[in-house]
Amino acid sequence: MMNLKTFLVTTSLATAALMTVGMTAPAYAASETDLNRDSDQALQTLYKLHPFALKLSHNAKAILIFPNVVKAGLIFGGAYGEGELKTGATIDGYYNSVTGSWGLQAGAQSYSYVVFLMSDKAVRYIHKSHGWEFGVGPTVVVVDEGKAKNLSSSTLKDDAYAFIFGQQGLMAGISLEGTKISRIKN
Repeated sequence: MMNLKTFLVTTSLATAALMTVGMTAPAYAASETDLNRDSDQALQTLYKLHPFALKLSHNAKAILIFPNVVKAGLIFGGAYGEGELKTGATIDGYYNSVTGSWGLQAGAQSYSYVVFLMSDKAVRYIHKSHGWEFGVGPTVVVVDEGKAKNLSSSTLKDDAYAFIFGQQGLMAGISLEGTKISRIKN
């Protein structure tokens, strides 16, 4: 019979192996039609949940939309999703979002997130970098319910604002820390 320590080590190693295989495999995008439809729906959902996001969109230089990110973990965890970058009504490219983490975690969930790129610097960075890792490069502020109520067009000073919404499943906490966004080669 397996004791708890052996179980945790075995499960952690299996999770890490699966994540490694998933993260080193080539990125294959969902169909453009599906991503476009899902991204438009996610954006409309965000605007209903956070009316300030609609106002924010009018000042944004571009909007990065990830309509469905799936996160799972047991000690080691990971998240993956695909989305698109929009400049006005034009789709400016397709991207993936990959996150790896370790620590006290167990469960699985899905969520959506949208990043409003407010400066030319942020847009240039995502175009020129081979992957935008949150915490490196332009400043990204994650907007929660409290921050959304205190933001106005005169207080917007950061390069990007991210909204996380539509969480489903059982897993404690969501963070964009450690997330890397890369352009998908079609």
